[in-house]
Amino acid sequence: MNGVKDKVWFLRQGLFAKYVVSLVGLVVFVLAVNGAVETWISYRSTKTTLTDAMTEKAEATAKRIDQAISELERQISWVTRASQYTLEQHRADYAQLLNQVPAVDRLYLLNGQGREQLRLSRTKVAVNAQTDFSRDARFTETVTRGVSFSPIYFEGAQPFMSIAVAHSGFNEGATVAEIDLRFLSDFLGDAQVGKSTFAYVVGAKGEVIASSAKGPEIAKDLSGLPQVAALLTPGGAPLQQGTDADGRSVLTTSSPVPKLGWNVFFEQPTTQALSPIRDQLVRIALLIGLGLVVAILAGSVLARRMLVPITALRTGARRLGAGDFAHRIDVHTADELQELADQFNGMAGQLAETYSDLEWKVKERTRDLAQSINELKVLEEVGRAVSSSLDLNAVLPTVAARALEITHADAVLIYAHDPANHTFNLTEAIGIDKAGAGMHLAIDADNSPLGEAARQGEPIAIADLDAAPDHPLREFVVEAGFHSVLVVPLVDQKGILGSLVVLRKNAGEFSQNLIGLMKTFAHQSVLAMRNARLFSEVNQTSRQLAAAHSTVQQQAGKLQEQTEQLKDWNKSLEERVEKQIGEIERIRRLERFLPPQVAQLIASSDGHDALLDSHRREVTVVFCDLRGFTAFTEQTEPEEAMNVLREYHAALGELIFRYEGTLDRYAGDGVMILFNAPIQFDDHTARAVRMAVEMRDTIGQLTEKWRNRGHNLGFGIGIALGYATLGQIGFEQRLEYAAIGSVTNLASRLCDEAKANQIVVSRRVYGMVEPWVDGRPIDDLNLKGFNHPVLCAEILGWREEVDNVVDAAAATKRKKKQ
Repeated sequence: MNGVKDKVWFLRQGLFAKYVVSLVGLVVFVLAVNGAVETWISYRSTKTTLTDAMTEKAEATAKRIDQAISELERQISWVTRASQYTLEQHRADYAQLLNQVPAVDRLYLLNGQGREQLRLSRTKVAVNAQTDFSRDARFTETVTRGVSFSPIYFEGAQPFMSIAVAHSGFNEGATVAEIDLRFLSDFLGDAQVGKSTFAYVVGAKGEVIASSAKGPEIAKDLSGLPQVAALLTPGGAPLQQGTDADGRSVLTTSSPVPKLGWNVFFEQPTTQALSPIRDQLVRIALLIGLGLVVAILAGSVLARRMLVPITALRTGARRLGAGDFAHRIDVHTADELQELADQFNGMAGQLAETYSDLEWKVKERTRDLAQSINELKVLEEVGRAVSSSLDLNAVLPTVAARALEITHADAVLIYAHDPANHTFNLTEAIGIDKAGAGMHLAIDADNSPLGEAARQGEPIAIADLDAAPDHPLREFVVEAGFHSVLVVPLVDQKGILGSLVVLRKNAGEFSQNLIGLMKTFAHQSVLAMRNARLFSEVNQTSRQLAAAHSTVQQQAGKLQEQTEQLKDWNKSLEERVEKQIGEIERIRRLERFLPPQVAQLIASSDGHDALLDSHRREVTVVFCDLRGFTAFTEQTEPEEAMNVLREYHAALGELIFRYEGTLDRYAGDGVMILFNAPIQFDDHTARAVRMAVEMRDTIGQLTEKWRNRGHNLGFGIGIALGYATLGQIGFEQRLEYAAIGSVTNLASRLCDEAKANQIVVSRRVYGMVEPWVDGRPIDDLNLKGFNHPVLCAEILGWREEVDNVVDAAAATKRKKKQ
């Protein structure tokens, strides 16, 4: 009955089940991995193919829209070509344009002051309405740029925009055309989009301005869709996966219309695009099911062939475990299982032989254990006796006596270590006359067993001194009638205290138990000796402290006198501090009119004449100013211009102080900064370029803010490297620290050549920072005041990690510490 139960268990939970499950799992795993890889490859291929196709369509549509808008711009500019037209001639041209271009819904003629002279639509004409457009962005931007495009606006569900073109000639006004954008939907017909794809065009704020038949409604706000939001975000990258207006997943591609800030989207529902993948998954599932059936059948056949020998091995192992060492396992498979059965049979024979010796060994170990217990008891008693005294003169005789008692030896010697002379000195002896030692009261540590045992930290046993090599201890011991010796070092973590020497008159080996016991005894003895020495040192220290106490009382009177002197010194120190505070306030006022570096150096030196004397040094000069600032000041109120300058100077000033540049001067929107003067830096050129990159990014954000307030300003930077003469200029009542030389003129000319948001540097500056920047050479520049073209480059960005940014505060702290 038990055999049947074992067989059932073996089939359900034993090796049979494991083999079948392993084979089935392997087959299913291989098929599943293969199916997953194929599915992933198909998915990527299908997605890539669809995305590429839709991308080509989106780019083609965006290009056609851009061409259509450019054509509208060209046709509108046709009616602005003659500046001396009469009002009737403009009206005739406008009427002809309305007839030829259906997308143009309404035309306005504005004079140089922004007043409406003519308004013409397909149904109405208005002459000399004098409506004021002077503050309308369509007029102001057109006067500045020549052509402007207004944002999208809707009349009902119809999208419109305005294209304004300035007339030729000075202050001749502009023509504003309102464009009906319904024609854009013609670019998104079924023939261009496809049956399963839909397309739409969104404006700069995410509103739909054109759509295919299956696309979203016109004028609907799609800025909340992830693919639209990603493109509306500054610096955002286009997505390949998104959602439609109903929240369903779609594959999406887009292409921008850069001139207008629009984006063309082509999209297809994900479920429809990936339908071939679902069919492939069904085929893989059927293949895995078929493989599962085949694997179960094959695994069952192979596992059953292994049941008989494994069952015999399992039964034999149980009997051997029960103590039946006469049982032998009978397996004849001519493979590893038969070899395993033979090893079991051999092991059974060896166990039978071993078992007979087991009782005898247990008895022997029991006797050894009893002996060890007795030795531990003796050692405990010895330890209490050794540690019972704190007098070193009493401890050493106790240690020698107890050692003699434990080892049952004939004599015991204790040597103390003298580190100054590198010797062991005899301090205690029992069983031998200490005076008979004679010249051997001191033994050299280098040429004796005592020194060797101390270096090794282990006992040294010499069974027969007659056969041992000659050493200082041997002659003395042999003459005294001893023939074997055990040297036990007295050492601990603090160093060497000495050595314990055990002598026997009979030659013979020392047992390992005795050596180990003496080693433990030596540890306890070292502890007792250390405690005794410590007690002696504490007594001596107490006497020294008593003597020191009397000395302290004598010095207390002297300290009282010194306290009175300190009060006088403190009063003098307070006066000096007040004087220095006044000096610091003077420096702070000076920093408002001079560069901080110059003011600090003047304050820290005994005199500033040498600092401000003319001298020549290599410097890096940075010039920067605002593009269009002169026109801006002519068109805006002085208060607004001053507000812009304050924001501009505040942003630049923070960066100049952070990078420890020297602000040479302000000239309206122009700023000149020096590096390497008066404070010298090894990396002054890198500091200047890194500051310029951060200035461009910071002022770039300000220009966006100013543009929202209607101010069209840009920011340019020029940097040059070279030698200049440094020192003070001016007159007695007004002196300034300045740099004179061609390098300042070069930096100023490079700044003049820089376009908005551009950093132009000399080729020498570019060579100094090339490993850390992204840049490109530009055409040689013919600069005013320079006889030959100047080699230049443009700095695009800084590649260095953020950890290497110059921390001006930290640098200042380092200089103060130095």
